[in-house]
Formats: sequence, C-alpha cells, structure tokens
Amino acid sequence: MSGSLNPTALVRLLGSWNSGALPAYRELADVVRLLVMDGRIPLDVALPSERALAQTLGLSRTTVTAAYASLREQGFLTAGQGSRGRTCIPHRTAPVSAPGLAVPEGLLDLAYASLPAAGEVVHRAFADALTELPALLPGFGYEAVGVQALREAIADKYTAEGVPTTPGQILVTSGAQHALNIVLRTLAGKQDRVMVEHPSYPNALDAIRAAGCKPLPVALPLIQSSTSPAWDIDAMVATMNHQRPAVAYLVPDFHNPTGRIMSDLQRRRLTRAATASGTILVVDETLRGLNLDGVRTAPMSAYSPAVVSIGSLSKSHWAGLRTGWVRADEALIARFVSTRTVMDLGGPVVEQLAAARLVRSFAEPLDARLEELRNNRETLLGLLSEHLPEWDVERPRGGLTVWCRLPTPCSTALTMLAPDFGVRLAAGPRFGVGGAFEHYLRVPYTLPAAQLEFAVGALRAAQNKLDASPHLRRTLKSARPPAVAVA
Repeated sequence: MSGSLNPTALVRLLGSWNSGALPAYRELADVVRLLVMDGRIPLDVALPSERALAQTLGLSRTTVTAAYASLREQGFLTAGQGSRGRTCIPHRTAPVSAPGLAVPEGLLDLAYASLPAAGEVVHRAFADALTELPALLPGFGYEAVGVQALREAIADKYTAEGVPTTPGQILVTSGAQHALNIVLRTLAGKQDRVMVEHPSYPNALDAIRAAGCKPLPVALPLIQSSTSPAWDIDAMVATMNHQRPAVAYLVPDFHNPTGRIMSDLQRRRLTRAATASGTILVVDETLRGLNLDGVRTAPMSAYSPAVVSIGSLSKSHWAGLRTGWVRADEALIARFVSTRTVMDLGGPVVEQLAAARLVRSFAEPLDARLEELRNNRETLLGLLSEHLPEWDVERPRGGLTVWCRLPTPCSTALTMLAPDFGVRLAAGPRFGVGGAFEHYLRVPYTLPAAQLEFAVGALRAAQNKLDASPHLRRTLKSARPPAVAVA
C-alpha cells in the first residue's frame, strides 16, 4: 500500500515521544521506527517533509533531518526524492543456505541462544594459561582424555555439588555437542531407540539421527500453573518400561527450549526407572549454571552412578572456548576415549588450560551475567505481553530462551518472513520430531534491551503480515525454511 502521511497525523501517532532521556533526533527516530515495526505506520508510505514536520512539532529542521537520516541508516526509510522518504523494513541482502554461515548484515540472529564472552574473566584466563603452557611443551600435546588440570577442576566442581568425582571419571571434549556424539556412538547402535523430551535441543536430535538411532519422543506437558508438573514422568517411565530405549537424552536443568527445571523428586524417580529398564540416562547440564530464580536441585548423577553427565562452558562463559566434558564411571570413560580417538586425538591445550582457570572460579562472572539475563528476561516477557498478547508465553526459570505458543500453526511461515523484517529465527519444528511444534517459537533473551525491542517489533510485523494474508500463511507453512545453524 502506498500513500503519504501528513504531519498532523504523524504527530498524533507519535504521542508523548520526547522524554528528554536521549537527544531529540534519536527519540524521534526511535518512535517512528517502532511505529513502523508495529504496523501503525504502514510500509511504503511517504513521511512528511522535514520542513513540515519540524514546523508541526515545533522543532528545528536540523533535528528532523538527523532523525530521518538515522531512519535511512537503519533501513526504515528510503532515500526518496528530497526529504520525502518512504517507510520500509530492513531486509536481508544474501540468502542463508546452509548451517554455520554468517548471518547477513542487518539481521538479528534469534536462532542462536548464546552470550558473548565474559570478557575480562575469559581474557585473564587465557593470559594465565599462556604462563602455564611452557610446562606442557616438552610433551606431544595429544591429550585424548583431556589436560589433567582441567579434569581435576571439573571433578572438584562435581564433588562440591555433592557428587564425589575423580579426574578418572572426566573426559574433556570440544564442547557438549562433541561429547554427545561420542556418547551416542559408544552406547547406542544403529536403529537403537533414544528417548528424548519433546520438544528437545535441535542439535541433539540431529546427533541422534546422525548416529543411526531413532529418537523416541515423550511430550512435555503444557504448563497450566506454577504447581503443574514440568515433566510427564509417568509417560517417561512407561516408555522406558515398554520400549526399552538404549539411551535417554535429557535436559533437566533449564531445559532448552522451555527453560523448565526438573524437581528432585522427579529426578529420583526417573533414575530408578532407568536402572530398572536398563536405559542409560545422558544428562545435558550445559545450562545448569544459568539459574535465574535460585532453584536448588541436585545434579542427576547424585541419584545414580550410572548417569552420564555432559557439561560445557559455552553457555555460561563463552562458546568460543569449545570446551566441554563427560562425567561417567571410569569404565565408561575408557570406552568413550576409544570412540573419541576415531574422531580426533584431543583438544587444543591452551583452551583447556584457560578452561581449568574458569572452572576453578566458575561463579566469578555469573553474578553479573545472571542479573543481566534476569533483566533481559523481564524485558522480553514485557515486550511480548505488550506487542504479541495473543502469544501464550511460558516463563522460564533459567537458561536463555522463552518458549512461545502461537495462536495458529505458523512457525515455519514466520521463519520464512522474518528476514524481511530484520531477524532470523529457528522454526518450531526444528525442536521436534515429525514436523511437530508449528504452534511454537523459541525466542532468546540474550540480546540487549534495544535489540529485543527491535526483534519483538519485527515479530509483530511478520505476524501482522500473516494475519492479513491467510493464503500466504498456508503457502509458507508447506515451504522448506532455509537451513540455519541453531545453538
């Protein structure tokens, strides 16, 4: 739809826009941007001339000129003729065709739920690691089981959490995904069943399929209240008793994507049932440190020595460390090492020395990070409630993401449209088996407040476009979204 907006109509839409918290041109540009993203100013509409808007607002023309320039720079206003630019939305400049490709310039990436490095802490750990490196240089550098200092630090961390652990029970890996691949290839054969929560972490589902195994999904219940069970333990126990899966992959600590945490009672019951059925519980603890509500639970391995635990520094400290681990009994660790040496002969030594420092002082950066994440969570929940009230949003207890139920099965359609509005998404079905979760979308709160505001505005605009075009929703639902890396 094309047309123009007269200055009186725009001023009415702006409302009380000038709070004085920022320069006037910034505040004016921000409010116009939000009006465009919210759909209250349609696309391809010519804004008033700089002179006319300045006169109506009682501002200098310089202020309006700067605001329009900012909108053009952000991609919300075309160059146009003179000052009569037309409203638009930043759109992607290159297709995303394969996992792992860089996000095109101008897109916010909501497919990744990850944080930047805990800067000073990580930098200091690497500086310290370089001072320790000379002592290891006379060796060959192949550490298939991991550098001893890091294995000791991880073992001590488990012991401090009430799970006595020796360094011989630890295998250091190149991240949690590497750890899961090693575990699956050791414990599950071709066509073996692997029980998973439904929804689950997409990269774990991919690893299960890549190992030739069959994911066996058990649905998580809908949360109706704070007292409703977060896991359907009855269904999981029944599945283990009747299907006898070789392995169960679980994320009981701030589950990805829902942010739920499993109670101690549920953990105890699940480990007992796994022991009775011969199912090995593989527990992903990568998000355990991101405890936003201070919920106290014991690690799953506290209830059974047969539990295989996977951990990582990727979510708590920095994914660029590429450092993870497996905790299990020593006999299993020996088997995992044999499997690992077919894939690689060990991880980088300097990163492991730095990781040892970080594990020893694990909580050092967390207080500030958790406070930032709590603020981001509240910001995102507030924005979703205000701009997308028809979405049913589950409040996470920790972790990095919010799991949203959409009013219609349009997750893939939203994912296809989102880049045209400046964001990249991971469609709900990526988190499930058999095309499930078209009604759902995962939204991370790892971005700063201003970017979360932009992201929700983009989601609102994409939802508006779908609501206005039922035919488009049906067409896009059956389309195949571009492959994107998910974290």
